[in-house]
Amino acid sequence: MFEFAWPWLFLLLPLPLVVYKLVSPVVREAPLTLPSLPDGLGAKQPGNIWRKVLMTLFWLLLVIAAARPVWYGDPVDINPEHRDLMLAIDLSLSMETEDMKGPTGSTDRLSAVKSVVSDFIKKREGDRLGLVVFGRHAYLQTPLTFDRYTVQQQLERTVAGMIGESTSIGEGLGIATKTFIDSDAPQRVIVLLSDGANTSGVLDPIEAAELARDSKVTIYTVGVGADEILQRSLFGTRRINPSRDLDEDALRKIADLTGGQYFRARNPEELEKIYQTINQLEPVSNAEQTWRPRDEMFRYPLSASLLLSVLIVLLRRRYG
Repeated sequence: MFEFAWPWLFLLLPLPLVVYKLVSPVVREAPLTLPSLPDGLGAKQPGNIWRKVLMTLFWLLLVIAAARPVWYGDPVDINPEHRDLMLAIDLSLSMETEDMKGPTGSTDRLSAVKSVVSDFIKKREGDRLGLVVFGRHAYLQTPLTFDRYTVQQQLERTVAGMIGESTSIGEGLGIATKTFIDSDAPQRVIVLLSDGANTSGVLDPIEAAELARDSKVTIYTVGVGADEILQRSLFGTRRINPSRDLDEDALRKIADLTGGQYFRARNPEELEKIYQTINQLEPVSNAEQTWRPRDEMFRYPLSASLLLSVLIVLLRRRYG
């Protein structure tokens, strides 16, 4: 969007014409008569019309510069009270288990998580998001950022078992909490999702939760996996519990220590409802400010008018 900050200055455009009409003309002295003219004096000189054109253009550019032309970019919404939210996702090999039954059939746990969490990320406009993944060890996949697209892309690239078969819940919580050290956000939240128990790592999950509590971090934990599936074998079909390794007591205690909640997701629909609930418990702040990038353009007509003034002076010195 282009506009003039001081458009009223265009009222000065007819000023030179007004001065020309009001001021008395200069009386020229009587010309000196010579019997003969020097050679070359009668050569063709530039007409006054060009000088008037240059002077008019010079004045027009000067007034345009004085009116302050400004270019405004598209408005940018800024949320001054953002929330820092870390997603801690289990990537142990058991996340390949295909027990998440939905309307379209069964899918593995990690695929269901990717689908639901990606939609959750899209809705967190104005918050800083980060991603921690854990298996045998935990890693900071994406630091806290307002770039939700990057967080979503990093989540889509994850693969079950890519960092080991076991589960280090304590390390995942520890690294997620560590990212809040330099945070000045009034609310700090970790959403941890796992389908097992802490079987590796150097940090106990309860100790990690206590560190998070001391850092004023709220943790929501999600236990994922079906309670019962039918498994076919050579001896027939039997019912098994694919989530027998899920440590619900530990996940519940982690959430309780930090003032959060524990949720159980047995299928994609329950998982989606859980993240909707978290959205309600930790709503995005509605306090927004709008900022528009602005570029002052007066330097361009001002530079052109200065160049024209130099050209006019040079022409007057050469031709009089």
